[in-house]
Amino acid sequence: MNRFLRLPALALLGLSLATTACKKEEGLQVQPHDQSTQMTIMHDMMKMMDAMKPTGDPDNDYAMMMIMHHQGAINMSQEELKSGADADMKAMAQSIITAQQKEIAQFQAFLTSHPAQAPAVPDFSALQMANMMRMSQANDLRPLTGNPDFDFAQLMVDHHRSAIENSDAVLKYGRQATTKALAQQIIDEQKSEITMLQTWLLNHKPY
Repeated sequence: MNRFLRLPALALLGLSLATTACKKEEGLQVQPHDQSTQMTIMHDMMKMMDAMKPTGDPDNDYAMMMIMHHQGAINMSQEELKSGADADMKAMAQSIITAQQKEIAQFQAFLTSHPAQAPAVPDFSALQMANMMRMSQANDLRPLTGNPDFDFAQLMVDHHRSAIENSDAVLKYGRQATTKALAQQIIDEQKSEITMLQTWLLNHKPY
């Protein structure tokens, strides 16, 4: 702190910026995470994924993880349809439900016809779990507003990013054309949706 006391001009500038930031954030109402239905859905999904027993086969483990990951997105989207008010976010939620239910069916069909194969790829398993932990940490750092539409949008951005990271991992380590094709489809879809969600968030931020 002493070095700042020796720089009064910078100190005054910092005070001015802090005051401006506080004024801009006066309208931000923060909701405790344990009061958020969307956050509860995210945590329930994380518990399911944490309990998954990996096979070591990157394609099978990707498919198993993405079924749970997609179901989390579907549950979040169903909550948005129930509690949200914004037409654009409700349309996004319905689009997510439709696309990801179809992809879950594709993953399930793959698992039915493709038993896990050796050799195991421990690097994929480690990367997959690191991706999930990064999403969990990003969610836990999110300031929730209590606005169903806004919180759905910002949590879905984090959710989509982790899906993209997992899909990138199977493109690198996977051995099956079916899962790689699905992974690329998910990357393309969810990158586009992240852009739409971020644009909506910028136009509707409550502070």
